[in-house]
Amino acid sequence: MKAAPFVLPMLIWSGSGAIAQAPIIDMHLHAQSAEAQGPPGQTICAPYVDWPARDPGEPIERYFEAFSGRPDCPRHFKAAVTDKEIRDRTLAELERLNVIAVTSGDPDMVELWRKQAPTRIVPAISGALPTIAELRRLHTAGRLKVLGEMGAQSHGKGPDDPKLAPYYALAEELDIPVAVHLGPSAPGVAYFGAPQFRAGAGDPLLLEDVLVRHPKLRLYVMHAAYPLADRMIALMHAHPQVYVDIGAISFVVPKPEFHRYLRRLVEAGFAKRVMFGSDQMIWPETIAVAIEHVESADFLTAAQKSDIFYNNAARFLRLDEATIARHQGSR
Repeated sequence: MKAAPFVLPMLIWSGSGAIAQAPIIDMHLHAQSAEAQGPPGQTICAPYVDWPARDPGEPIERYFEAFSGRPDCPRHFKAAVTDKEIRDRTLAELERLNVIAVTSGDPDMVELWRKQAPTRIVPAISGALPTIAELRRLHTAGRLKVLGEMGAQSHGKGPDDPKLAPYYALAEELDIPVAVHLGPSAPGVAYFGAPQFRAGAGDPLLLEDVLVRHPKLRLYVMHAAYPLADRMIALMHAHPQVYVDIGAISFVVPKPEFHRYLRRLVEAGFAKRVMFGSDQMIWPETIAVAIEHVESADFLTAAQKSDIFYNNAARFLRLDEATIARHQGSR
């Protein structure tokens, strides 16, 4: 099915009088291989309208087919099928939409992306965490600006797992942000992809002792710990240094549900700490969907949209005036 065109948000007048799109900082993008989400060519809904029910008496493959093989949804996208296609299509979308992306993945793959688009890629890391010594080397070489995505939840562990303590200490020492995955994965993932995944390990209040032990840590919670809004709000209220990104919920959950969750955070007083994130994996078109879903939130003011798309992340990342000016002049 051909996707509907998107209206580009945040249009501004450039010095020449032509219309240009204001820059967006995407705090949650992946440099992944074509096989990262299973066999190449998986399909994803953007968004899902209904989550398919599973009959536990049937093979899990049948459910997986209903979820990502031939899902029933008005708008869906088929994944790129080679590593090069994912990279080229994603970088083209970043350029078209004027996005600067915190991009995590295997360090060598992230570096390959960064060399191809040095003004668009902010290097991060995800997957199995390297040793502390290797992270220091990457940081010294300018190849590590954000530590994360840290995904202990996929292994059934909370973000307070003792094995993560040295990594939090390193991030605090180096003064680099930490990105922590808390929230959803693919429905039923414990039965086909990540047998140790546990929804309960995504409780944001598990971060409290981490934050107190590391008071200078800059930390943001990916997916805003969806659907645990009350507990996320409790954490943000008690620890005003904590930010969130909107991650996969920006395009994958039903649009009214995403808007309800985002509105809950904004009306609780945290509009200055919500950052845009697409969680682009192997479906480059989802970046534009995520942007459109924020832009279409009629409960947000123009200023709040600008904060979510750019200003909050610029503050969190401590971008200097020269960098911000360069971004603003990128179109």
